Amino acid sequence: MSKITIRDAIPSDLEAIIALDRTPNEDKTGYWQGIFQHYVVAGRPDRVFLVAQEGKSLLGFIIGEVRAWEFGSPPCGWVFALRVSHTTREGGIGTRMFTEICERLKKAGVDTVRTMVDIDNKLTLSFFRGMGLRTGRYVELEKRID
Repeated sequence: MSKITIRDAIPSDLEAIIALDRTPNEDKTGYWQGIFQHYVVAGRPDRVFLVAQEGKSLLGFIIGEVRAWEFGSPPCGWVFALRVSHTTREGGIGTRMFTEICERLKKAGVDTVRTMVDIDNKLTLSFFRGMGLRTGRYVELEKRID
């Protein structure tokens, strides 16, 4: 078995990321092109896009950034995307990527990391709870607008 490395995403990773995130009912190619432009091509220290790679295969990715003063809160790190290939889950890849993104966000000057998870997504919710995330001081509220 090859060694799994966690590294910064590069422009040539785009197709592998699209494939890793593909679902039968959605084509998110345009979305991922925009994300790559914003997080990979722009290359700012307050934006982090990491991939997990084994050999020539990408096994996962995590994306986050420093966001400042949302809802009056001080700047903090936000993780807004995480994916690990279903064939390699429970192998510690998500943990390694999350640990690395937290280190990068800390170097960018923040001491708190946040995310949002669909309450029905038990797998992702369990993962982030296992990483030490708990309910924060802000509560998401929503209303459907018909």
